[in-house]
Amino acid sequence: MQYSGLILNDITAAPGLCVSFFVQGCPHRCPGCHNPETWDFEGGKEFTSGTLDSIINGLTAQGIQRNLCIMGGEPLCTENAFLTFLVIKEVKDKVPEAKIYVWTGYTLEQLNSAAHPRVKDILEMADVLIDGPYIEQERDITLPMRGSRNQRVIDLSKKKMI
Repeated sequence: MQYSGLILNDITAAPGLCVSFFVQGCPHRCPGCHNPETWDFEGGKEFTSGTLDSIINGLTAQGIQRNLCIMGGEPLCTENAFLTFLVIKEVKDKVPEAKIYVWTGYTLEQLNSAAHPRVKDILEMADVLIDGPYIEQERDITLPMRGSRNQRVIDLSKKKMI
């Protein structure tokens, strides 16, 4: 399993201080994408138990509580769904107070009918979903947590837009 990168003290992705984990590989390849280096499924670095330890330890480093952001690439495509599930499950088990944000180019409606069995588990464990493909013509840098107006920020516990 491959991943693209890890930011242990991210203040730009979501509210508060976060650990941001970037999966490697994306089937969408949106024109104008902010992270085209994450598209190639063969690129990135090998995910190891040490990577997972870095994520878990990073969430509470120096006694400061952080949230987890999972981005890409595409965390919820068939090729990355198991890795995304593994990371979220471990975080929920070891740092249950961490809020989990997941970015995806799929819509919630598409994900609700996804074939991969772990996608439904991910949606049940995550707190916030930022959904929809990046559309360059809809670009709006004033929007929190997203790059284009078509994308939505969804509170998964309440199943409503934030």
